Amino acid sequence: MKLMAIGMAALMAACADGGERMASEAEMKMSHVHMGHVLTGWQDTPDQMGLLPTAQAEAEVAGQHAGFAASRPDDLDWMRLHVVHILHAVDPSIEPQGPGLGYGVRRAVQGVAQHVRFAADSEDASDNVKLHAMHVETSAGNVVVWSERIVALGQQVRTASSAAEAAPLVVEIETLTQAILVGTDANGDGTITWEQSEGGLAQAAQHMQFMQEGEGMA
Repeated sequence: MKLMAIGMAALMAACADGGERMASEAEMKMSHVHMGHVLTGWQDTPDQMGLLPTAQAEAEVAGQHAGFAASRPDDLDWMRLHVVHILHAVDPSIEPQGPGLGYGVRRAVQGVAQHVRFAADSEDASDNVKLHAMHVETSAGNVVVWSERIVALGQQVRTASSAAEAAPLVVEIETLTQAILVGTDANGDGTITWEQSEGGLAQAAQHMQFMQEGEGMA
């Protein structure tokens, strides 16, 4: 009976916590709730992190292993090993084992794009939210494209018959992982913006910060 009482108390406490969280979200603007999903917490990410921090953490793993792979362009087995790790961090549905979080850059950043769109489409969305949501969504879309290219290149490395065949693919993968992390100056004007083919996760994070500041949430 004592164990049952303890269990019931724990259950009631958990329900109370859940109820408070639901009430708190209900009191918030829906646009702000979706911003929170991007920045601070989402239900199915590792440790329920925000979707953007999850994408950034996975991209850091991919970038690290891209550097490892590119460091030995004459060693096919070495490049293959680290490309497997990159694939895991980018899309664990392609490679389920590896050093990443098991969520993947691609899935996380697709969630970022989805939830900033939800934020912008909310009835209570301000002009500030709508403006920066477009910027974040564009950068997130770039990351999706680059992630898909990495997956395609990684599969080619896996089937490469020589180091000479794999090495240029690995170089491109490394370049793409850096673009995912910090963006790329696609038009050569000396700056990296949120725009198509330029913005990466750093630019998405920057414009989420602008969004927060405009909402008085920073």
